[in-house]
Amino acid sequence: MEESQLERNPRNGFLALVLRPINWLKMLGGELHWSFVLGVMIVYGISQGFAVGMIKVSTMYYMKDEQKVQPSELQVYLGLLQLPWVIKPLWGLLTDTLPVLGYRRRPYFIFAGFLSVTSMLALSIQRNLSLAFSLLSLMGVSAGIAIAVVAIDACVTQNSISHPSLAGDMQSLCGFSSSIGALVGYSLSGFLVHLVGPKGVFGLLSVPAGLVILVGMMLKESRVHKFTHRGVNEKFLDAGKAMWTALKFRDVWRPCLYMYLSLAVSLNIHEGMFYWYTDAKGGPSFSQLNRFAMCTYLEPQHGLFASKNSNLSLITYHEISSWLNSDSELGCSDVLFWYGMQEVVGSVFSVGAVGSLSGVLIYQNWLKDHRFRDLLFWSQLLYGASGLLDLILVLRLNLKIGLPDYFFVVIDEAISMMIGRIKWQPLLVLSSKLCPAGIEGTFFALLMSIDHVGLLSSTWVGGLLLKFLKVTRTQFDNLWVAILIRSLMRIIPVFLLFLIPRSDPNLSILPEEMLKMKKGDNTLESENTEMVSLADST
Repeated sequence: MEESQLERNPRNGFLALVLRPINWLKMLGGELHWSFVLGVMIVYGISQGFAVGMIKVSTMYYMKDEQKVQPSELQVYLGLLQLPWVIKPLWGLLTDTLPVLGYRRRPYFIFAGFLSVTSMLALSIQRNLSLAFSLLSLMGVSAGIAIAVVAIDACVTQNSISHPSLAGDMQSLCGFSSSIGALVGYSLSGFLVHLVGPKGVFGLLSVPAGLVILVGMMLKESRVHKFTHRGVNEKFLDAGKAMWTALKFRDVWRPCLYMYLSLAVSLNIHEGMFYWYTDAKGGPSFSQLNRFAMCTYLEPQHGLFASKNSNLSLITYHEISSWLNSDSELGCSDVLFWYGMQEVVGSVFSVGAVGSLSGVLIYQNWLKDHRFRDLLFWSQLLYGASGLLDLILVLRLNLKIGLPDYFFVVIDEAISMMIGRIKWQPLLVLSSKLCPAGIEGTFFALLMSIDHVGLLSSTWVGGLLLKFLKVTRTQFDNLWVAILIRSLMRIIPVFLLFLIPRSDPNLSILPEEMLKMKKGDNTLESENTEMVSLADST
């Protein structure tokens, strides 16, 4: 009787809704240990989600405005930044087979944190960096994040083997952490880029990168006994044989092939869209009202800030006035389009992060128990259809139906990211179920590197497509053709779904013998890792 009354009470219903994620985290902490949950939130939420969200916007503006590269070239350079993720199996092999000072995980977290911090500071402090050194520093940042993710992925995969029914929940935890972190990162990125510039943002990001060092310092881990460096080569060979044995298994290599092809054929032309977004003449009119108001006050005959509706400060007025007076070729619309544009781009990406988070919520609550093949069929079809929203925007059809550019871009980004996350979640769950015991970190890293090779292929081929269609910093006449080709190619993976098993996502896929770890003197045993509480350490 009391329970029914509580359910009918709107306040209690709202309270139950608020407490639901807290209870879910408590459940995961009880089943998997709270230290695991905290580690995932730090690495995925802060290091990968928040930091990558900030880095993405900062890097694009840095390469566009300071290095002056073309969109097709930027696609190639950003593809190079994925190389540390492509060699994730190497990081996985090191963490699985090569302890440092008797520990398998802690030193790699600390090394990853120091690498990211030093690379961030190099980008921030050094002036007039060459393009090569800038790319090298950005690659160091990418490598630091990749190594930290590999270390935490090993823990995720171990728990997926010991708790197969919670594999979907663990991937949802990773997705939640990453999406929420990206949401915060994208929300602040535009404002901070406008305030301190891309290089200033790189300097600020050295702080969250340092938290990875803190994870390595707090991680409680049992020392590895009976380890000799003479056996490292043998362990590498054993790990390689184990991976090859797993890859020969039919239900392993077929999903791997699908994951690569599904990403490779979905061409990435994101940088072409970014250059069009930020083009003052041919791009969308995100801030027509602000542009009109500010142009009014820049007319000499209207005086200085005659209206109360203006949001411009006196400093901003003098800055813009000096820009206009010093450069006769710089028009009012050019300056005002630049003013606040970083915030607009950051807000669009933040809405995309909300869409990604919504995709995780939808998957966790309604889709996680559906079979892999069925879910991928519908999500891939929707993913292809969502690409046509960019076509509507570039052809300006949204204006004909009365939808402003900014409103339509926000809808486009939210829907595309939501569908992309729904498509990605089952592949992550499937990947966690394909890893043999004993080399979980290495094999999961191998699967993720296959995905990144697919992303690299789509990025470089997309760059070639932009080059072929002559889409440059200022020419976007054929951008709609690139969008149409990309949208059509997104449908191709639907015809490759026979490579995905029709298994229940809550059951194991590998044979039982591949899920049992062999223990011996020459094999590192799997140990449960936990975080040392600050209270216990004082």
